[in-house]
Formats: sequence, structure tokens, C-alpha cells
Amino acid sequence: MSVIAVGSMAFDTIETPFGKVDRIVGGAATYAAYAASNFVQPILAVSIVGNDFPEQEMVELRRRGVSLEGVEIVPNKKSFFWSGKYHMDMNTRDTLITDLNVMADFNPVIPDSYQDAEFLMLGNTVPALQMSVLRQMKRKPRLTILDTMNFWIESTPDDLRQTISMVDVLMVNDAEARQLTGEYSIVKASHKILHMGPKFLIVKKGEHGALLFHENHVFFAPALPLEEVFDPTGAGDTFAGGFIGYLAKTKDISFENMKTAIIMGSAMASFCVEKFGPQRLKEITTKDIDTRVQQFVELVQFDIDLV
Repeated sequence: MSVIAVGSMAFDTIETPFGKVDRIVGGAATYAAYAASNFVQPILAVSIVGNDFPEQEMVELRRRGVSLEGVEIVPNKKSFFWSGKYHMDMNTRDTLITDLNVMADFNPVIPDSYQDAEFLMLGNTVPALQMSVLRQMKRKPRLTILDTMNFWIESTPDDLRQTISMVDVLMVNDAEARQLTGEYSIVKASHKILHMGPKFLIVKKGEHGALLFHENHVFFAPALPLEEVFDPTGAGDTFAGGFIGYLAKTKDISFENMKTAIIMGSAMASFCVEKFGPQRLKEITTKDIDTRVQQFVELVQFDIDLV
């Protein structure tokens, strides 16, 4: 059961308190594809790159079961580039450089060979482009997930709200949920967002885990305490890829199964932050994932005797 992953494929220069890397491969579609491919294949990528995007990365993605038919390669132009510096808490960062390059011309096109996909991940990009992808689908996917950010909440609120009304799952962090609704309480914010149209809401809280809302139900998934965090870039996209990949593998989009999918997404994100860029995602095995998920289970499992 295939998954469409729409988003950037890019270069990042990243500085954290633990080191710096120059022009490492990144982008929402890249991280999501690497994560989701551990659960289901093919992953159908939709993106745009310049002629500088490394061929060896394309080879590795194809080896992992990622179709690149929907990736446009623009000659004589450069790929999207982002540079950022993280603070000591690793939750806040300063954007130093954003060069849109080919992303300024991104007009996603869904190939005919992608039309049978039942799961769609809309990575963080212009809401109008996300809507364009939704309208290109000849039949509605079983599940559509939307990621967005504060910039679009501020700059294109009408387009964003219309896009939100068209999807099944919205994925935002806690600050974005508050910004989108004007509510400080995440619970109150969740009610307002669910009234905008999506059936499910995921609120990411970084090192403090994630919340899943559906109707009057709430589920909390912790983040795994890690001894070393080198680079949080792409962790959210990796989380999304693990989440939707597991749902596509199990073919079950119930609230109960989404609880497990959030743990899977959290496990994948915990690998992502252990090295710069998507490097760690290229190294892990099924056994590694199973072991990491078991650590999550042990983190929250306990026995209690009520007197």
C-alpha cells in the first residue's frame, strides 16, 4: 500500500552546540520518505530539486523503495537551501539563510502512476500548493495528513484554513495550535481545530512528546529521553513519515491504531536526532526499530495496587 510524500528535497547547513555540518541533504520529503520506507513501499515522492542534488542520494532513495517519478529536476538551478543555528536547549533555533532557489518554482504534479495511492502526506509548504495536490487526486485517499507552520498561519490564513478543512489529520506543534486558534489551552485549541474539518489532530511537543486528539478522546505519547541529541532538524518530518508509514502498513486508520502509529513516529524521530541530517535513518534496521519501540513501551508501562 503506497504513500505519497509531498515536500522539499534540499540542502541544510546546521550548527548545534555539538557540531556543524555544511550542505547536508535534508528536506521534508527526504526525511518522511526514509522513515516511511521502513514500514511500507513504495513511497511516492513529489518534490523539486536543482541539478546540484546528489545522484548518490537519488540512488539511495530508490534503493529504499522510493519512487522519484514525481520529483522534478531543474537544470541550471540550485536546490532549496536552509541554514540554521540551534540554541543549547535544542528547541529554539535561528534561521540564518533561506534560499528558495527551485522551490520558488515548485508546482507539484501528481503522476498518473501515483493516483492509486491510499495515503497522502502533505509536507510543510505553501497551502495553495497543498490544495493543488489534493485537487489533482482523482479519488480521495483513505487518509491525508497535513503539516504546516507559523509562517503560513500568519501569511496565508484563509488558504490554510481551507486546506485544513480538506484533510483528515492536521499536524502542528503546541505554539502553532495556540497561534491558529488564539487559545492557550491545548485542549480548547484542539476542539477549535477539529471543528475546522480534520478528524484527527496531532500536537507535537518536541522533547515532551505528542498529543493525539479525536472527537472527545485524547492520547499522549512521550518522547524517549536520549543521552545525546545532535540535530533535531527533520525530526517532525521523520515523525510524520513513521506515523503514516505504519498506518499504511497496517491498513488501519482507527484512533486505537493511531496510538501505536504515534509511538512508531516517535521512535523514528528519536533515531533522526542522533546524527546530523538523515544519516541515522539510513543505518537503522528493523531490529533497531523493534528495540526502540520496546523502550517506549517500558517507559510508560507500570503496575499499581490500589488500596
